[in-house]
Amino acid sequence: MALGGDLVLPVLLHVFGGFVVALAAGLIALPLLRRLQLRQHAYEDAPQSHQAKTGTPTMGGIVFIVPFLFPLFAFRVPLVLPTCFLIVACGAIGMLDDLLGIMRGRNQGLRASTKLLASALVAIVFLRWIDASPAIYPRDVLFHAGDYMLTAPHWVWLLLGIAAITGTIHAVNLTDGLDGLATGTMIPPLLVFGLNFMPGYSHAGQDAALLGLGACFAFLIFNRYPAKMFMGDTGSLALGALLSGAAILEGEMLLLILIGGVFVAEALSVIAQVTYFKATGGKRILRMSPLHHHFELGGWPETKVTLRFWTASLVLSAIGWFVVR
Repeated sequence: MALGGDLVLPVLLHVFGGFVVALAAGLIALPLLRRLQLRQHAYEDAPQSHQAKTGTPTMGGIVFIVPFLFPLFAFRVPLVLPTCFLIVACGAIGMLDDLLGIMRGRNQGLRASTKLLASALVAIVFLRWIDASPAIYPRDVLFHAGDYMLTAPHWVWLLLGIAAITGTIHAVNLTDGLDGLATGTMIPPLLVFGLNFMPGYSHAGQDAALLGLGACFAFLIFNRYPAKMFMGDTGSLALGALLSGAAILEGEMLLLILIGGVFVAEALSVIAQVTYFKATGGKRILRMSPLHHHFELGGWPETKVTLRFWTASLVLSAIGWFVVR
């Protein structure tokens, strides 16, 4: 649907509100994280250049969570409450992971299987919560473009919803490996979901996407190269929950594969690398996974990798936008 003049102001207010709240949270969080010694430990198997990042304040992803805390506690509006719950709960899982890694003195927090199970449980609660809501949203819709809708049996929709949430969360988590990479890559898909709403249905997904969009712009102030603060799993899990939650509430689960294509590629690169490594007894497809490290070790500067991935996200999101118009 085209963005009418009467909708421009609400859209801008949501983006501006998310930006202001997140910026204020970042200005408070940065010195606090430094004071509390909540600092990043670089992955031992990351490129050697990343060792210089050790000591940078982490858990800055709280910046993404704060804008969703007020609606969570202040409003009991159908779909708004479960959406905020999804984002905050997944951010809390990431926060626990970050804290454990800091306490252990190395970048090893929760097991990957534990994070997967915990995020799946949160996804189930979210889906059942919106399922019981009286609000009107495109329930059982996997994709829509204009008047066309692709639907599925409800149990299939529920299973795909769990897969969409957990898959997106962990794909975004894998993408968060360079300064500004995950944040900037997230902006174009959020913009699509912020503008691509269905008349007659709840705008909860749109509102969440626009609020998160503003928060991403604010976080880039602290996270652009050279980063003053990292989001940690606190932020990457919250952002993944935000993106997938918006997709589900707007009936665009399948569109998520296209406009979130950079995240998909990052996740597939890890799966392919591990699978091939085990099948061939130690051979590799990529120089290193996730995919952004492959390009780093190929000689691309970090800023070039980030800019190219941002551009890819923008192109894929633009294609997705025209597909659904």
